[in-house]
Amino acid sequence: MEAPAGTVSTAVREHLRQLCLREFPCGIGSWNKSRFLPQTSRAWRELVPREEEAVSPGEETVEDLLGLVRSPHSPWALPEASSAEDCFLRELAIQNPLVLKDSFFYTYFKSLRVVDKQVSLVDKDLLKFVKLEELILSANLIKEIDPTNLPPTLKVLELYGNKMSSVECLCSGPPPGLQHLGLGHNKLLGPLESLYVTSDHWPNLVSLDLSFNDLTDLRSMVASLRTLPCLRLLVLQGNPLALVPYYRGFTIDSLSRLCVLDDITVTSSEKHQFRGLRHSGDLLTQEAQLVVTIGNVRGVLDTSVLDPEPGPQGPFITYSYYVTYDFVEDEEAEGNGYGGVLAEIVKPSPSTEQLGEDVPEEVVEEAEDSVESGPVSQSQSGEMEESLVSGGSAPLLRTSVDSAEELAKLRPHLDPRLCPSPGTVLFSTVRKPWADVIPCNYEMQHTLSDLVPLKAFLMSGTTVTIVEEKILSWPVVPPSPDSPLPAKKGKGEKDKKGKKEKEEKDKKGKDGKDKAGKGEKDAAKEQKEGKKKKELLKDLCQDPPILRVLGSGRVALEPLLAGEPFVSTVCDFGVIRTLETDKLTFFRDSKNKKARKDAMEAKKSKTKLPAAIEKGKSLVSVYESNYHPDPLTVEVQIQLTQCRSAEEALRALVL
Repeated sequence: MEAPAGTVSTAVREHLRQLCLREFPCGIGSWNKSRFLPQTSRAWRELVPREEEAVSPGEETVEDLLGLVRSPHSPWALPEASSAEDCFLRELAIQNPLVLKDSFFYTYFKSLRVVDKQVSLVDKDLLKFVKLEELILSANLIKEIDPTNLPPTLKVLELYGNKMSSVECLCSGPPPGLQHLGLGHNKLLGPLESLYVTSDHWPNLVSLDLSFNDLTDLRSMVASLRTLPCLRLLVLQGNPLALVPYYRGFTIDSLSRLCVLDDITVTSSEKHQFRGLRHSGDLLTQEAQLVVTIGNVRGVLDTSVLDPEPGPQGPFITYSYYVTYDFVEDEEAEGNGYGGVLAEIVKPSPSTEQLGEDVPEEVVEEAEDSVESGPVSQSQSGEMEESLVSGGSAPLLRTSVDSAEELAKLRPHLDPRLCPSPGTVLFSTVRKPWADVIPCNYEMQHTLSDLVPLKAFLMSGTTVTIVEEKILSWPVVPPSPDSPLPAKKGKGEKDKKGKKEKEEKDKKGKDGKDKAGKGEKDAAKEQKEGKKKKELLKDLCQDPPILRVLGSGRVALEPLLAGEPFVSTVCDFGVIRTLETDKLTFFRDSKNKKARKDAMEAKKSKTKLPAAIEKGKSLVSVYESNYHPDPLTVEVQIQLTQCRSAEEALRALVL
């Protein structure tokens, strides 16, 4: 009777069928049948040794048939990943196919490897393999196992990548001589799992792998593992309990007979460094600490060189750049514990903000001077604004919203890359102005007590995004062209004074003094107009910021679960700078204002550089020949805090 589908026995039979042990060049057929014909009785004279008779026409020798299964270029060769047992069975099916019966298979196999075969049931037919010592059932669909169906001779049992939610099902009569149990990458969850890894169930267990499950209670688990007298190799990495800073030290000090922890040899110096830590286990907190560091940003396009020169009514445009990343939120932590660095991107705020006297002087001077390299045409300005919005970065609306429904209507306008994934919070660096290298100098420590969501977050990784923020500022009360300027209140007095001075000058006939007085008057007038302009610029309101995502990508954090102390990478988003805009930036930053102005005029008229810049042609050619723009990159590092000694763990407890 055949075993039902989805069982171990069915998978084994299917595997033997795929080996083609009864088909050419194996088995018995026209290619070798004469070797297996019944032997007739011969006279004693025929028993004298003689040369081997040639095979019948149309048949193959044993050596030729073995060559067909051994040669890697043969169509009958086994795949490279085939086991030694498979190779032996293929050759045995050529040399002596008559022994390949069911009874032979049940006594031959000492190891069965049934990986990724959609097996969901370990059936009782497995007991027929009377010499089985190793059973590997990884990457299947097994939820529970009846240990009475496991051969008592079993020493190794691997169940990696299945769907087991508890070890309890294995504890009712497991193989008494089992030495290795592998249950990594399952769904083991809950503090009760520690009750099923004691010497009562596994007295001879030497190696135990519970990696990449959802085990959280380190103290209970270690207390149960201490009862295993033969345990020498232990793997717990990938569990939430392994994320606490004192995990390795506490485990080593608690399990004195342990030789290898998480595939790393336990040294005598480690045992000395963490000595006594197990006695303070009740005082240690179940918290994980991670430090996020964001360094320099390179390769940012200087968009400001494309903006028109602002008029007296604005707009005055400022740019800033920052980096965001999402991180899991700890519900038990205080909401204000982030020190104000939380990027409240979806939080509404008033539509206008009065800058008043708080505007930095350099911002006013920048708005006053604008980009001296020349204005951009109105059509170009419109195209630029449209590209900023349509390029996946609609302006962030900061209007006053009282209802959740109105706020929900505003969210679709945001770039989805600027919204944190469910269960996470978006953090950002401080806004910085444009530079060839923008130093973020950002460091943030995250302390999390809910370890299961943290493990899930590390498995998925974090999204790092570089954002450009553009803000347009306008005068609160635009000056009316018809209204007289306030600076002209004393015009009548000045006219009278000017008439008197003119009469006196006419009387004295001093033309030189007249010119000097006129020059002083013009200088005073320009000074007053400059003061008035600065006062006007200080009284500004802001439009909602226009956000543009320059680059976004995923940073894999799974190495932190696999035992790595930190993840350090440089996110590369490709080259976004162009020679045209970088030349404009080069001329703007140079001290040749004439060259800068001509360059912007060339940009406006979409023509080649004018003749005025031809004088500096050698400088331009050198710049173009050496032009190799840096890609848009940002330096990111995430470090998992780990204690290197018992003193360090206890010092953190005191702090």
